[in-house]
Amino acid sequence: MAHYEFLTAWLVDAPIERVWDELFDVAAWPQWWKGVTDARELEPGGGDGLGKVFTISWRSFLPYDLSFVTTVTRVEKPYLMEGHAVGELTGTGRWRLFHTNGLTAVTYEWSVRTTKAWMNALAPIAGPIFEWNHDYVMRRGGDGLKIRLRRVMNLPSG
Repeated sequence: MAHYEFLTAWLVDAPIERVWDELFDVAAWPQWWKGVTDARELEPGGGDGLGKVFTISWRSFLPYDLSFVTTVTRVEKPYLMEGHAVGELTGTGRWRLFHTNGLTAVTYEWSVRTTKAWMNALAPIAGPIFEWNHDYVMRRGGDGLKIRLRRVMNLPSG
């Protein structure tokens, strides 16, 4: 299996609690994150969301789909959520949120292995393309989140 390490950073002009709520509501991602084609909660987990299980499917710039199931393994609301994914991608994802002066900084760390045979076979030459594709999907998520928050908070666009 090919292994990848990604780090994404977004800066959002919104309170940390609002950003947290949008990120934690994975089932709503298809409403604002272009590229998320399906997201469903399979198990609600505990009161804080620990143990929550969801399935998510992606379609990116490149013409292939990826699906996996994630179990939330750590929650420190509203600063950190972590999960373990299994499926066509297997690994660990970690959202971290920081807030200062009205801005929320969001980082996403994704340590993942591909399980699709064709992706593993192409990894030595296509790895940089897969990395670019990941960054493309994440940029769309950051842009979509900002638009979503402006809309739900009734802020002017900009």
